[in-house]
Amino acid sequence: MGKHVNTRLFVTLMAIPAFIWLVPILWMLSLSFQPNDLLQRTTTDVAFGLIPAQFTFDNYAAVMSLSNTPRWFMNSLIVAVMTTLGVLLVAAPAGYAFARMNFPFKRVLLMLCLIGLAVPEQAIFIPMYTMFADLGWLNTYHGLAIPRIATPIGLFLMYQFMRGVPREIEEAAMIDDIGRVRIFFSIVLPLMRPAMITLAIVTFLYAWNDYLWPLVAIQRTADYTLAVGIASSQENFAQTEGLGRLMASGIFASLPVIVFYLIFQKYVVRAIALGGSKG
Repeated sequence: MGKHVNTRLFVTLMAIPAFIWLVPILWMLSLSFQPNDLLQRTTTDVAFGLIPAQFTFDNYAAVMSLSNTPRWFMNSLIVAVMTTLGVLLVAAPAGYAFARMNFPFKRVLLMLCLIGLAVPEQAIFIPMYTMFADLGWLNTYHGLAIPRIATPIGLFLMYQFMRGVPREIEEAAMIDDIGRVRIFFSIVLPLMRPAMITLAIVTFLYAWNDYLWPLVAIQRTADYTLAVGIASSQENFAQTEGLGRLMASGIFASLPVIVFYLIFQKYVVRAIALGGSKG
C-alpha cells in the first residue's frame, strides 16, 4: 500500500514540472487556432489563455497557402531521412569496430573522432562552404545531409552500447565458424536496435530543426528547408500577417517531429533504461 502511495506521489510531483514545461506549447497551440484580428484588437487576457476564445483553422490554411510550403516540407523530410539513414549506416559499424575489433591506432582514432564533440560546428562553416561550393553541392539534398552523417555523438552512442553487450554472444558464434560480417548483420544489429532507434530519433529531430547550415548552403527559395522557409517568410514580426499565423507556422514545423517521437518513444525509454542498468 505504501509503495503505491509513494508511486502516485512521485508521478504527481513529476507531472507538475512536466505541465509547466508544456504550458508554452499549449499556449502556442491555442493562439494558432484564434483569429488574428481578435489577437490584434484584444485588450484582455481572454485571447491569450490556454483555451481559444474563438476557434478557426484560417491560420493553418494561410500557412499551407504559401506556394513553397509543401516544397519546403518535402525538402526537410528528404534531408532528415537521408541524414538519419546515413548516420545509422556509418555509426553502427563504426561503433562495433571500435568496441570489438583491434586495429592500429585504434585509441588515437577514437579520441580524434570524439574530440569532434568539443568543436563547434560554426567553426568549420567557412571551409565546409568553400569545399561544397567547389564540388557543386550547394542547393542540393546531399549538400545538406552529408555534413551531418559523420556525427561524433552517433559513434559515441553505438560504441558505448556495444561495450555493454556481452562478448560471449559473439564468441559462441565464432566457435561455429561464423564470420565477422555475418555476426554483425545477424546478431549485433538486432541487439543494437534500441540504441539505433534512439539515435535515429535524435538525428531526425536535429536534421529537421537544423537552421544555420541550410541557411548558409541554400540560396534558392524553392530549395529551402521548412525551418528556413518559414523563418524567411516572417523575418520581421511587425511585417507578419498576425500572431496566430506565426504560431501556426511553429506548430506545423514541429508536428512531424512530435509524431515521430510519439511512435518510437518506447524504444528511447528502453535504451535509456538499458544504459542506466549497465552503468
